Amino acid sequence: MNNASAQNERIRKMIFASVYPLYLTKVEKKGRTKEELDQVINWLTGFDNRRLQEMVDKKLNFETFFEQATINEKAYLITGTICGYRVEEIEDKLTQQVRYLDKLVDELAKGKKMEKILRTS
Repeated sequence: MNNASAQNERIRKMIFASVYPLYLTKVEKKGRTKEELDQVINWLTGFDNRRLQEMVDKKLNFETFFEQATINEKAYLITGTICGYRVEEIEDKLTQQVRYLDKLVDELAKGKKMEKILRTS
């Protein structure tokens, strides 16, 4: 298994519920709120707040989490670098979706306006 395959497999098995608190801590340290974080996740995945909480409670891995999501049709507009990779160039679909989420969380933490994060303007 090459390095990219190993990384993709590791991402597939990561539990969303273990990463969510890290996202929350990151955005709250920068003055953003849980509601804003949830709004960003809801935009990307199509989950409402109740469904998002179910995903956390069930301790689903990222693979199952994103299999159940309806990815926003504007997600392709998420571009840039995250973890040293250009998100628009990531070939593995699931890894790209996870990196989309990482990128949105980063933008939220960096203070971008919500309409820019949600690609509405």
